[in-house]
Amino acid sequence: MPTCRLSVCTASGSVRSGTGWDVRPILVFSKPYEEGDCILLETDTPGCFWDIRLEDTMLPAVVYMEGTALRFPIPFNTHKVPYSPKSFSGDCHMITAAEAGEERVYARRNLALNPYDTPGTKDCYPHVSDNIGPREEAIFIPRNAIDGICANAYHWDYPYQSWGINRNPNAAITIDLGAPCRVDEVRLILRADFPHDNYWVRASLDFSDGSTETVGPEKTALPQSFRFGEKRVCWVRLHTLIPSDEPSPFPGLTQIEIWGRVDH
Repeated sequence: MPTCRLSVCTASGSVRSGTGWDVRPILVFSKPYEEGDCILLETDTPGCFWDIRLEDTMLPAVVYMEGTALRFPIPFNTHKVPYSPKSFSGDCHMITAAEAGEERVYARRNLALNPYDTPGTKDCYPHVSDNIGPREEAIFIPRNAIDGICANAYHWDYPYQSWGINRNPNAAITIDLGAPCRVDEVRLILRADFPHDNYWVRASLDFSDGSTETVGPEKTALPQSFRFGEKRVCWVRLHTLIPSDEPSPFPGLTQIEIWGRVDH
């Protein structure tokens, strides 16, 4: 049975607190986080699904670890803006991990959900990226579109963080699932702070199997579902985003959900 261990490490790699190797470690860190700290999850078995909760005020997530280590930097300053003010605060933090059971891994679910994704994440999925490049405002970075927070009536800090395209007419966002999955639905939740926000009337979805679907979102704050024949894919890309003719130059995406099952 795969085992793992959890640690809180400093920027230099020193361990502030940690567990031993276990099938279901629980780390209670009873100190305030310091700038430069990170949570380190190490496993003895690459290529496994793990059920993680790196912050007890946030949603748990099923992640696929291609390698044997996941480093999650504790957010400070502007990097903290997309998270709840309660998250990573105070002097009592419970961190958990365990191999994900089949009922979690293979259930039909939102395969894109990962509130612990960060721009520098390696070998851990789902992972999201875009073609906009680095930006100072963490309230508009790609990870916000897969964090599971669906509040979309505004356009600024938590809980209204979103993916913003920085007025880039060629903007695209890619969700890498890591493992092969069978998907049949994509749901979009557009940012809906109208009239500040615009919205897209047409968009394309590319899939790693070489297929493309064209979708037509509407001006609504509600989730919009786009279904198609089942595809076996490892990634999905949303691109060719055509805005409406309304005057606002600020369309945004609150969430993208990819529905299906991990392939056996």
